[in-house]
Amino acid sequence: MSRVGKSPVTVPQGVDVTMNNDQISVKGAGGTLSLTPNALVKVALNDGKLTFAPVNESREANAMSGTMRQLVNNMVVGVSKGFEKKLTLIGVGFKAAASGSKLNLAIGFSHPVNFEMPQGITVATPTPTEIILKGADRQRVGQLAAEIRAVRPPEPYKGKGIRYSDEKVVIKETKKK
Repeated sequence: MSRVGKSPVTVPQGVDVTMNNDQISVKGAGGTLSLTPNALVKVALNDGKLTFAPVNESREANAMSGTMRQLVNNMVVGVSKGFEKKLTLIGVGFKAAASGSKLNLAIGFSHPVNFEMPQGITVATPTPTEIILKGADRQRVGQLAAEIRAVRPPEPYKGKGIRYSDEKVVIKETKKK
């Protein structure tokens, strides 16, 4: 059995988990998230702990038990604590401004780049060169951070661009005569 799938998910105080035959819903302070369970995984809720077991001994069922456990764990952590991604702008004149649910980027193009934040994700810019994305859904926060980074990824010669705050960019050596 999957090593990840063996460990149960503990449901903290203030988080409500409801299970129907076609939906797992997690409700907490950060919002409500739902997931359709895979048919190869049997989910059980006992004493505030969610356990996951493969339906049969196939390799796919074993793999999906670990995947389902982690997806539900991310939902529980998301509605209780939330997830955040930090982006940093490196470059002369690069700046970001958050106004409400919009993010405006001035990153060296002839036009400003605007992003509309989806429902459930908030954006903040504590300094003009920092962007902080917060939300309950880990996948959506990470996907939005990747889309913002893809507008101007860090280039390898000077390192200019948008990067994750913990990302290390390897700078190439320039061509010699």
